[in-house]
Amino acid sequence: MKHEIKTGGVLALFGVALLICLPVFLLFCGSLQGGDELKSELAPILGEGMDTIDFHLFPAYPTLVHYLEVFFDRPEFYTVLFNSFWIVTGTLLGHLIFGLPSAWAFARFEFPGKRILFFLYVVLMMLPFSVTMLSQYLVLNRLALLDSLWGIILPGAFSTFPVFIMYRGFTAIPKGMLEAARIDGAGEWQLFFHIGLPLGYSGVASALVLGFLEYFSLIEQPLAFLKERALWPLSLYLPNIGLSDAGYAFAASVITLLPALAVFALGRDYLEKGIVAAGMKE
Repeated sequence: MKHEIKTGGVLALFGVALLICLPVFLLFCGSLQGGDELKSELAPILGEGMDTIDFHLFPAYPTLVHYLEVFFDRPEFYTVLFNSFWIVTGTLLGHLIFGLPSAWAFARFEFPGKRILFFLYVVLMMLPFSVTMLSQYLVLNRLALLDSLWGIILPGAFSTFPVFIMYRGFTAIPKGMLEAARIDGAGEWQLFFHIGLPLGYSGVASALVLGFLEYFSLIEQPLAFLKERALWPLSLYLPNIGLSDAGYAFAASVITLLPALAVFALGRDYLEKGIVAAGMKE
């Protein structure tokens, strides 16, 4: 009986996973369809037919023409791709430069107002962008950073969420180990680099993975602060591709998925450990 229940649970989870992955599979199959085939299947959306959409799972005549179009005929794709990577790289560097020392300080030092300041960090982490959008806009306008990639990078670099994730990883380090290192003559920087980072790497790695996945697909901040199309990231560029270029849109979307999938696959174990550490009470 237990075996049957377990088998049924596995099949149910497999069905849910298949349903979740189906849009990605359809996206990939659509990128391999020719222009005429896509046009005939999407005719009702384009207003050229009254029938329902009949989208085939597998293309009748697979072709890579849309990928060739992305790589060789659409130079603007490289521009928006560079913008996305520039935003992600700058933001993650900010997390390492500003967030990492902050998380270590919260985890390993006692100072006046520590609990209040950390509570403020948590409150800021919970606030949605719609609440802070106006204040960010006014600050960026005063600093002349509107319509600039720095206006997206700098607020993200000082985000409080990676501090919280890294902090939880550092709190898992035994205090006795740090005290023993201090007795042996280790300084604070040595403790940080030789004990803190090696033992708290899961929190740091999970924060970087989550940061990449978030800022690579960021849409609200660029939509609010960027007007010039040349500065748009992929998250704004892809939704503005017309239905007449559906094949190009499919291929560009598949290529856009690859970096996120690669980062998730490489950092999956660290991500799981970081989430577990973040959910543990002190």
